[in-house]
Amino acid sequence: MAFFSIQDIAVKGIATAVPSNIVSNWDYDLLTESEKKLLVKTTGVEQRRMALPGMTTSDLCFEAGEKLLKDLDWKKEEIDILIFVSQSADYYLPATSIILQDRLGLPKSCMAFDIGLGCSGYVYGLSVIAGMLKATGLKKGLLMVGDISTVTCSKKDKSTYPLFGDAGTVTALEFEENAQPIQFDLSSDGSGKDAIIIPHGGIRNLASPESFVKEQIAPGIVRSKMELALNGLDVFNFSIKEVPSSLKEFLERTETTPHSYDYFVMHQANKLMNETIRKKMGFPPEKVPYSISKYGNTSSASIPLTIVSELSRKLENSEKKLLLAGFGVGLSWGAVSLNLKNVVCPEILEL
Repeated sequence: MAFFSIQDIAVKGIATAVPSNIVSNWDYDLLTESEKKLLVKTTGVEQRRMALPGMTTSDLCFEAGEKLLKDLDWKKEEIDILIFVSQSADYYLPATSIILQDRLGLPKSCMAFDIGLGCSGYVYGLSVIAGMLKATGLKKGLLMVGDISTVTCSKKDKSTYPLFGDAGTVTALEFEENAQPIQFDLSSDGSGKDAIIIPHGGIRNLASPESFVKEQIAPGIVRSKMELALNGLDVFNFSIKEVPSSLKEFLERTETTPHSYDYFVMHQANKLMNETIRKKMGFPPEKVPYSISKYGNTSSASIPLTIVSELSRKLENSEKKLLLAGFGVGLSWGAVSLNLKNVVCPEILEL
């Protein structure tokens, strides 16, 4: 386990943007009424936000970033670093972070780079930007995390299409002496790469005419090799085995218990999976917020989206201790323990 602690870094604000286009799983015509009821009960996903053609993750992050900078009253020339965490970049190249640096009007002295992670992306991203701010003398940074996942899902694949939603988020962090430590534990297991994968379109399997041919994998599951393939059983088994085990070890290392935390915010994978983890960890339901019914599984954006959606008013004028857990594609997972105090959380933007 990669366990470490970073001091003197404070989260100052979190903002989120989602598409205004709402898609309800009750309208998904590939499922019968009884199947829809079972889907909503087990996954927790009733509706999702779906980007219309032409909208990108960076568009969502850009609008959230503009709003957050304004509400924080931060000058753009003060931003020293911008990190963009996503698996839905604007282009193969250049890096989307550098495009966002220009769109936002940040100075050329601003360091900008991308990280290609999904479900664990927020916890990994926090570790990288906090580490950079602590080690380098940089003062202020923006962590932009999000995904347009729906474009990668086949509408004829009932194992993926009803689950995913789109969102972009921005977290503002600042070097602040005596800010309480942020503790991290990060893990990975590439042997599980096939559990969640888009097989073609990268350098390993270049896109070809064959890549776009739709195949029936199983009843109700039709997709091409350019679309997301999800092995639900493998992901479920990984999540209920590795995640609670790692989290329990993390609590031991940090000398904390479920009683130490005000909230436990998980990646919004699916309700059944997350509830299994919650019960194994011994957290009461009132400490575990969910946004999945309204927004679906929003990949890397799900943790900050849930914080803004469900906890924003509670964070405005008080201090709360949070345990965050991201887990999924890679396979990759991690945990963060941090205190949030007087965090600016604008209302969720709809584009």
